[in-house]
Amino acid sequence: MAFNPFGQLGELKKMRDQAMAMQRELKMQEVEVNKHGVYVRISGDQEIREIKSNGKSDNDIRGAVNEAVKKSQEVAAKKLQEMTGGMGGLGGLLGGGK
Repeated sequence: MAFNPFGQLGELKKMRDQAMAMQRELKMQEVEVNKHGVYVRISGDQEIREIKSNGKSDNDIRGAVNEAVKKSQEVAAKKLQEMTGGMGGLGGLLGGGK
C-alpha cells in the first residue's frame, strides 16, 4: 500500500475544523459566579464578559483580566508547540479562530 501524504492533510484539516467549531461553541457558552459581593460573567472561551463588585461595574478590571487570560493562553500555546516539536500547521489549529 502506497503512502498518501494528502490523507494526512485531510486529517489535519478535519481536526482544525473540529477545533474551530468547538471554539465557536465555547464562545457562545457563559458561566456566572456571584460570590462575596463580586459578580463575574465569563464565556466558555475564557473571555470576561462582565465584572461587578458590590453592584458597580468595572470595565478597567474586566479589560485587565481579559488581557491576563489572553497572555496565559499564549504561554500555554507556546509550551504546547514546544512539546509537540512545532508540528507545522498545528500551531494555527489551536488559536486560528480568534
